[in-house]
Amino acid sequence: MKIRGLKKSPDSLLIVSVILILFTILTWIIPAGEYDRIEKNGRNIVVPNSYHHVDAAPQGVADVLRAPLFGFEAAADIIAFVLLVGGAFSLFSFTGAFDAFFLKMLKLASRKPKAKSWIIVGLMILFSFGGMSFGMSEETLVFVLITLPLARSLGYDNFVGLAIPFVGAGAGFAGAAYNPFTVGIAQGIAELPLFSGAGYRLIVWAVFTTIAILFVLWYARRLTNGKAKPFFGDQKSVNEVENVALTKGHIVALLLFLLSLAAIAWGAVNDGWYIPEICALFIALGITAALLNPKPVQSYLDAFYSGVKTMVPAALVICLSKAILVVADNGHIVDTVLFAMAESVNGLPKVVSVQLMFLVQGFLNFFIPSGSGQAAVTMPIMTPFSDIVGISRQTAVLAYQFGDGLFNLVIPTSGVTMGALAIAGIPFDKWIKWVWKLMVILILASMIFLALPMTVFEWV
Repeated sequence: MKIRGLKKSPDSLLIVSVILILFTILTWIIPAGEYDRIEKNGRNIVVPNSYHHVDAAPQGVADVLRAPLFGFEAAADIIAFVLLVGGAFSLFSFTGAFDAFFLKMLKLASRKPKAKSWIIVGLMILFSFGGMSFGMSEETLVFVLITLPLARSLGYDNFVGLAIPFVGAGAGFAGAAYNPFTVGIAQGIAELPLFSGAGYRLIVWAVFTTIAILFVLWYARRLTNGKAKPFFGDQKSVNEVENVALTKGHIVALLLFLLSLAAIAWGAVNDGWYIPEICALFIALGITAALLNPKPVQSYLDAFYSGVKTMVPAALVICLSKAILVVADNGHIVDTVLFAMAESVNGLPKVVSVQLMFLVQGFLNFFIPSGSGQAAVTMPIMTPFSDIVGISRQTAVLAYQFGDGLFNLVIPTSGVTMGALAIAGIPFDKWIKWVWKLMVILILASMIFLALPMTVFEWV
């Protein structure tokens, strides 16, 4: 995408603004329609075979200008999370705990060259486990602030720094076995036992995670060998690792950080933790780390403000990404697209139908980036459809899971995706050029995993 007058790739904010205008135009072209919805187990789900046309509601200039405010309202919790936790992490980072820890790892890596690869492997497995177990998604926005300086200190670039948490968690999210916010909801709608079929999904998770790790390691080696040109984005947005000695205060702060990660995983799975609880935990962590490593109060305040300022571009991108969905929803075109996609799958062989179900889910993810939201909208339709064409409900859930999880890595309507790119200073078009090969590999692997229950064994 090239725009006259721009010598470099367009900013993420500009890209989502253009998409917002395009969606506004689509409300004048795509017929308006809706499905009936009923409430079941506290969720609004679609009633199959209830699609009907409604009065058109084309969006105009005034609607576009209002949409960012409504987008801010719709994403207020995520935006507040990004700003506040960005400030809290800046507090934690200002203590020097991360710098001191990174220096220890860098010294290890200097003595053992292979250690750099193992650092990437270990962190990506950790983030993938988070995506697989408790649906780690928005949380990656914060961890990008940690992995960017780490990757650069290891001699890599911003793509590696972003990929460690974002691609790692994304691979785990797509291959999740126990994610209550995607697999759990989809299986509940499909009337399957909670987390049934976990054995096959664990195999999927292991394969997806391995593919993601090997891809990042392949790129890292190309950087080391000079076969790829490093990309560092906005140098001002990421601090390099400073020479700081590891103190007892740093060690305690780092241990609290690890305990916080464990607490997030436990709370998300067992106690329904989400953005408010995780935000509160990180704020407490930042304050506690500051108290453990005393410095002038004003310096910590300045660090907090600096962290908030760093996250403002990401917050604006998230706001506009939500605004796109507001326009599409107000124009009543989302259900029309859903209906057309579902109809296109009908009447084909099972092994073909299941692949198209996967691609349909991926396309619909552009309109409904929320995993739980997409499950509530699409699974009431895909479940009876899978019964009609002879596809097991487990496989239908897997098709949803792949379509939702994998395409989260590349859709510009996702606040998490665009926010992470904004934090890393990576333009959307450059990200697509970097990640497309990995996407092709993961999509082909998904198609194989979907075809196996259709051709090799029966999965119920």
